[in-house]
Parts: sequence; structure tokens; C-alpha cells
Amino acid sequence: MNILALDTSMGACSAAVLLSDGVVQRLFARQETMARGHAEALLPMVAEIMEEAGLPVAELDLIAATTGPGSFTGVRIAIAAARGLALVTHAKLFGTDSLSVMARQALAGGAVGPGPFAVAIDAKRGMLYLGLYDEAGRKREGPLLIAPDEAVSLLPSELRLAVGSGAILLAEAGGRRGHSLEAKLVELQPSAEALAEIASASGEPVPTLRPLYLRPPDAKPQMPAVPRR
Repeated sequence: MNILALDTSMGACSAAVLLSDGVVQRLFARQETMARGHAEALLPMVAEIMEEAGLPVAELDLIAATTGPGSFTGVRIAIAAARGLALVTHAKLFGTDSLSVMARQALAGGAVGPGPFAVAIDAKRGMLYLGLYDEAGRKREGPLLIAPDEAVSLLPSELRLAVGSGAILLAEAGGRRGHSLEAKLVELQPSAEALAEIASASGEPVPTLRPLYLRPPDAKPQMPAVPRR
């Protein structure tokens, strides 16, 4: 199976191609940290790794994208690109949440020991995006948009580790409630490489990709002007 994976949900832009014949897998990936500019960077990045992999676009079997949570605009960029490429190639689609992708990265990097762990992302305004995972990376709860103190009440007693940009906030809240937590990988970003591996293991395509928004967008529609009398 030939898989193209895309992520633009947070503070990085990444693309990966995973080639598998059922016995051997080859992975080609690019990732660049950026606060903005994902839309301009993504498709040239895709072209670069497709060329490196020696894979014509028409030979893609599956196109995967992270569905959120994350940046309101960023989440839509990868999803729109995946949908567009699927229309051209007739490839199937796959999507999963960005926190589950980060959980897989944390496990692959060896930062997570035995026992459950949390992925906590700073969602700003005193809130976290939270996901809880067992020691094999299987989701136990989330993604949630939740305040740190409230999040601590959801943590099982044996959970002692949090990763992600909100891990320190969660650990501080845990300290206030007598729940000791270690914060690791605070610079962690979702990666298309981990997404491609999840898509390959799943084998369950979706009919379409939809953004996972846990809060409304900051931009509000303008109200029509009321004429003065």
C-alpha cells in the first residue's frame, strides 16, 4: 500500500510517504516547524517527498490527514489538500486526531515508560487539549478541551507522565491537587510520519475527512450595519 500523510494542525508542517509491499516498508518524510505559512509550504513538500520516493501521484492508495484539534486554519489546510488529491487520484482517505499522532510519536521516541500517559496541548485562554492513553498508545479518553484543574480530576491515579506544550500546565495543576506528574517533550508537534504509520496499521479508510473543532473560531461574522435615524 502506498500512503501519503499530511499534517498542518499545529506549529509544524509535515508530509510523509509510506511504501509497503506487505513485507518491507520504506518511509520518506519532511517536517518544518512554522507558526504560519503551512498552505504555501505543504504542496511543495509533498512534491519533494513524492519525487524522492519515486512514486507517481496516480499510484497513491491512501491519503491521510490529521483532523484536529489544533489551529482552526491549519487543520483545514491538510484536510483540503488530502480531499483534493483524493479526487485526482481516486485514493481512499484516512484521518485521526492530532493528539493520537503525538501519542504514537512519544512512544516511538522512548519518552514514555510503562503505564498510562497524557498528551496535553496548550489551547490558550487557560485551557488544554487533552488525550489520555494507555502504555501501548491506545486512546482512553479525548480529545477534550478542558481547564487544567478539571483535567487533573480525570487522570487515573497511576498516570504520572504528560507530554506536549500543555504538559507543564497540567503538571502544575496536578501539584496543586496532590497528583505528581512529570512533564516531557514540551516541544512535541504532530508528524505526518507517525500519522502514516497509524494509517498503515489501521487499514480503515473513511468516506470523507472532517475537521475536529473543540472550540468555535476566533473570527466572528460581522453584523449588518443598522442605519441611523
